[in-house]
This record gives sequence, structure tokens and C-alpha cells, in this order.
Amino acid sequence: MSQLIKPAGYKPLLDMRQTEQGIKQIKDFFQQNLATELRLRRVTAPLFVLKGLGINDDLNGVERPVTFPIKDLGDAQAEVVHSLAKWKRLTLAEYQIQPGYGIYTDMNAIRADEELDNLHSLYVDQWDWEAVITREDRTIHFLEDVVRRIYSAIRRTEYLACEFYPQLKPFLPETIHFIHSQDLLDMYPTLSPHEREDAICKKYGAVFVEGIGGKLSDGKKHDGRAPDYDDWSTVAENGKAGLNGDILIWYPVLGRSFELSSMGIRVDKESLLRQLKIEGQEQREKLYFHQQLLNGKLPLSIGGGIGQSRLCMVMLHKAHIGEIQASIWPEDMRKECEEAGMPLI
Repeated sequence: MSQLIKPAGYKPLLDMRQTEQGIKQIKDFFQQNLATELRLRRVTAPLFVLKGLGINDDLNGVERPVTFPIKDLGDAQAEVVHSLAKWKRLTLAEYQIQPGYGIYTDMNAIRADEELDNLHSLYVDQWDWEAVITREDRTIHFLEDVVRRIYSAIRRTEYLACEFYPQLKPFLPETIHFIHSQDLLDMYPTLSPHEREDAICKKYGAVFVEGIGGKLSDGKKHDGRAPDYDDWSTVAENGKAGLNGDILIWYPVLGRSFELSSMGIRVDKESLLRQLKIEGQEQREKLYFHQQLLNGKLPLSIGGGIGQSRLCMVMLHKAHIGEIQASIWPEDMRKECEEAGMPLI
């Protein structure tokens, strides 16, 4: 378990009863704040979708979705969702949501190929949200304004947790810092992407890293992004490509950067075709979701996912996501965590 971080002298500040109460309070409070900030209404989401429609999130394109046959559909294959990045946009169209408004939902997923550690689990739960925008909103300034609104909701949630449990002390900075992934590479040219995130988060406390998905000046990507939801190839007003990014914080419990959200302005027709070509995925143009977008049947949108267990982990100062959610872990990891004072549910 070389990837397991075991903080020296770690001891949970809340017992299991307090932890379960805290999880409920944090989830209820944050989703209401998020909905108010971004003018979102809650909708019901699927746990699985039909294979072959292009609706499931392909993540980095290599992760295998959990699949199963459906008896009453002639054994047609269904896939457990990785996320709802594209499903949400179809739902915006179906519900005829107007610009300036959107939806959010509780997304539950299984990612069977996840590498398990303090932050990564087979079970993923997040608030998936999506809002309709106008053509004029497709700017880096609009994206950054939305990021600030989300970060404000996160900080209010931290205040609630610390008020309710005085043993918890706030650590998030008042403001979030913005930096493009190319500027981050220029700043730390000898570091890996993860090491660059650690360095910038330790410096500023909370950071939004922009422009994730396209190749940088070293010929490498900061991180992978599917070509058919976030717009990572459009050149923005600042002259750099990318209308997406990740919300990261410095997490003192683990002494590392910590991703809370991945989000962005979504592809329009032009950027979808461009990104599919860049990734050699032109055959996806024929899929149902892609045809809906290319034929002008889907609204322009912005959206993302915010990890529920991850947010609770940070708010309650836990060292392992398994202290927040029930999942399956290797037996030797459970043993190591127990010995390190991290009791997994």
C-alpha cells in the first residue's frame, strides 16, 4: 500500500456518531447553498444508462464501466455511470431549462478501475450540476465567477462544521487563486503535474487550475479530459486554451493538494468536432449524444461535479475517504488504516 498516506499521530476529531451526524449536516447545507448560488433545481438521476449511446462519461478513455445485460431488453447492455457529464445536458434540453438556471443531482457511480488510496474509492458520490448559458457567457471571466460562487458555498459549509464541532478549526483561505495549467508548468518546469498542484496549493491554500485536457508546451497534458464534455481547446480572452479546470485546496491533514471539483464550460459544435479530431475519436460523432449536440438540439451549458464524500472528509478533517463512506477496500489497507488510527466504515 505504497500510495496510502498515514499522517503521523493522526486521531479522528469526531467519533462515529458525530461523524455520521456531520455528514448529514454538511450534505444538506452545502447542496442548498450550491442550489441558491447557481440557481439550480434538484432532479432525479440514473444509476445506469444504455451502452452505445455516448451518454456515459468516458473519463480518461481507458476506465472500464461496470456493465450488465437487461433481460427485458433482449440482453441489451447497460453501463453503471462514471459520472453524468453528458446526461445532464440532455436533461437540460428535456426540461427546457432557460439560460441562467440549471439542475443538480445526487450522482452515485462505480469506478472499478480506480486506484485505491486516501482519496479514491470504488464508490463515487458527487453533486453533479449543469446550468444553461448564453453564447456570450462562454468566457473565462464567466467561468471564474461561477468558481468563486462555488468556493463561497464551500467556505460557508466549513464555517457551519466548525461552529457545530468546536474541535474543528477552519483552514480554507478567504479567496481562491486562479492559474492556467501552462503558467503552472512555466512556474514549476521540473515538477510533475501532481507535484505542481501540491506546490501551488501549499502557496495559496485554494486554487482553480484552468485549461486541463490539451497538451502544454512540454507536449504533455496536465491531466486527461474526455473530448466531448469540457471545452479545453477553445482559446479564451487571456490567449490560452481551455474553458475548464479543477478546484483544488491544500489539505493539512494529509499534507497534499486535494481536488474537490472538476468543472467547465461545455463543448459547442465547433469545439466538439475539434476535440474529437485531436483525440482521434471522430467515430463518436455518430453516437446519440453527439448527434443531438451537432444538430443543435442541446443548449450551451456549464457544469461539473463536486465530491460529496470528499467535501465531508475535508469538512470533518478525516484522513481517509473510507472514514466517510462505506466501500470495499483491500484487507491489508484496512489493517494499515486501523493501525494508523484511520477506522474505515
